[in-house]
Amino acid sequence: MAGLNLRFTEEELDALRARAEAEGRSMQSFAHDAVITAMNEDSRLFNEAADHVLKVSEELNRRLARCGT
Repeated sequence: MAGLNLRFTEEELDALRARAEAEGRSMQSFAHDAVITAMNEDSRLFNEAADHVLKVSEELNRRLARCGT
């Protein structure tokens, strides 16, 4: 598996260590899951926005499709 080195300030590293310890996890596991969660959240937000645009433009798209035939 590929690796990635991250740089943190001492304060950030202390906070990461504290959160990981509080959850009984390694810092690596905690950081990995945080990154994956952030990536999935971006995808979820994009999909929600796309669904919203499709829903609100549904009638306009229907009318435009009739004009082209």
